[in-house]
Amino acid sequence: GRASDAKPAADRAAARQEPTTKPAPDPAALKNVRVNVADGRTVGVGMPISLTFDRPVPEAERAAVERRLKVTTDPGVTGSWSWVKDRNLHDGQRVDYRPREPWKPGTKVTVRAGSRTTRTFEVGRSLVATVDVRTHTMKVVKDGRTREVKVTAGAPGMDTWNGTMVVLDKQSRVLMDSRTVGYGKAYKDYYNYAVHLTTSGTYLHENPNANATAGESNVTHGCIGLATDGTARRFYEEVIPGDIVRVVGSKETVAPGNGYGDWNVDWKQWLAGSALN
Repeated sequence: GRASDAKPAADRAAARQEPTTKPAPDPAALKNVRVNVADGRTVGVGMPISLTFDRPVPEAERAAVERRLKVTTDPGVTGSWSWVKDRNLHDGQRVDYRPREPWKPGTKVTVRAGSRTTRTFEVGRSLVATVDVRTHTMKVVKDGRTREVKVTAGAPGMDTWNGTMVVLDKQSRVLMDSRTVGYGKAYKDYYNYAVHLTTSGTYLHENPNANATAGESNVTHGCIGLATDGTARRFYEEVIPGDIVRVVGSKETVAPGNGYGDWNVDWKQWLAGSALN
């Protein structure tokens, strides 16, 4: 045989001896990272992926952290990470991923944060509720079917947040204390069918005052009240974390970091919030 015949075997031997490159270690910030969506969960079409860190990530280190974050979806989406100033955390303690438009029902999502943290979840049916504080109504669009519900919202001076909110969680009964939100001793009571919308304390819940005022006037301290005739219960039972509740006709827009206010940031601004852009 010719000398050149021996070359491929020699190449193979050399390749075997080459040291395998170890993946770079995870940035320290990813050691105790928390992911907002539990493995195997089904969420609404508005749910961002939100990662929180036990201490702020300095600006100079954020790009390295983002490079170790990977989102894969089926079907594919256009999406991006963006650093969000959480209402209850320091700057640099939260980074969120959202698609350009709300998720399509049935989308399967896997998020990897470094080499040790993986979550897979699915997007369920679509539910978007739009509250118009001027007409005291809520239009619920679920899987293309629409129904209208009468509501009462924040009274003048205690206006409900405007803009797009996302259901954080829900509880069948919640103690609400006005002192925790700066309204003195106005109320301290248990309320049923409480759907949690912001970390500042906005809920959509059953409110006996709504029996007389829903569809007529706004009388609450900022929450959205539903009547006790089964209206509140029905909404509570069908809603899941990640569903969208949009408020129109009010004054101040909810901040991106007050719960999941991510959808109030336009796409160009959202992209600018990534350390890789």
